[in-house]
Amino acid sequence: MSAGEASGDQIGADLALAVKKLHPNIELAGLAGPQMRAAGVEPWYGLDSLNVMGLTEVITHLPRLIRLRSQFLKRMIDWHADAFIGIDAPDFNIGLARKARQQNIFAVHYVSPSVWAWRAHRVRKIAGSLDMLLTLFPFEADIYRRHGLDTRFVGHPLARQLRDEPDRDSARASLGLSSQETVIALLPGSRAGELDRHARLLGQTALQLRSQRPEATLLVLLAETDHEARLRFRSGSLLDQAGVEILVGRTRTGLRAADLALAASGTVTLEAFLLGCPLVVFYRLAPTTYWIARGLRLVKSQYVALPNILAGRELAPERLQHQATPERLVSDALDWLDQPQRVADYLTAATSCSQQLAAESGQIAANAILERLGHD
Repeated sequence: MSAGEASGDQIGADLALAVKKLHPNIELAGLAGPQMRAAGVEPWYGLDSLNVMGLTEVITHLPRLIRLRSQFLKRMIDWHADAFIGIDAPDFNIGLARKARQQNIFAVHYVSPSVWAWRAHRVRKIAGSLDMLLTLFPFEADIYRRHGLDTRFVGHPLARQLRDEPDRDSARASLGLSSQETVIALLPGSRAGELDRHARLLGQTALQLRSQRPEATLLVLLAETDHEARLRFRSGSLLDQAGVEILVGRTRTGLRAADLALAASGTVTLEAFLLGCPLVVFYRLAPTTYWIARGLRLVKSQYVALPNILAGRELAPERLQHQATPERLVSDALDWLDQPQRVADYLTAATSCSQQLAAESGQIAANAILERLGHD
């Protein structure tokens, strides 16, 4: 098994637990984060091995990633692996799956690459690299079935997990917040590059929010403890000037408690949506990556935020690259606070999406893989 980041680690852990429940003697190993390790996956490599994003960032790390892929493949062969399951991180994992398949190792990829949004020409090559693809969203399966790939929609583990999160009042009580105050969450992302590019933007945005809504509680939600020092260094004194509170490791509670979130594009936008938290989505790529993507017309989707893609309309404003300014983000945030009917419509859409995605993903995926391996 191979996961590329925290969200993949969650999905991998969900699958690992389901596989072990069905087949208790199975052995699992690979590139694993803390959740996969806790679920019984032996960590050959740590999660940070693949924690890079963007064209220029990947190029910088390319020699190391090529060595890692070669080492990983050799280890699978020596271990006599029956299957390889790549989880997200397609640029690394699908190439590894293709090589594993050439060695008669059953090749599975879990989480469809975003071919409907980015580099659509990959579909044929992806289909030829795998024995099975497991998708999180229902619209993805038909894209690959046309190319003869065994593709299964299994639902999204997040939708099921988030049903058990506390309600808004309980979340606020656990954070020491009253039910009446306005709470705005700020999420810069979890990768080092995202923290670097978004720190001053969020600091300046927080200052303007403080000016416009002096009574509001502003929370920065971070995934890891060491992210705080990096964020503070990059933002200078802006966050302190704005009176921002930083919460680490409590993203879901913070999103449930918040009246709205300003979030870097990524899986966290789906978390916010499924938790019923109105969103403003922003993102700044490294300049070289942005201009290469734009020049080569690599981006195909009308939207980048998962809530908008799933709904087929702009539920949440998207502010990318030069459009991601403090003034624009503050204006979008205030629009949410001043339009209760818009919030109500958003919550209706979120409930409908949650019901569609809340399948027993790990169990469905485990059944599909074990069936193909002859362990049904």
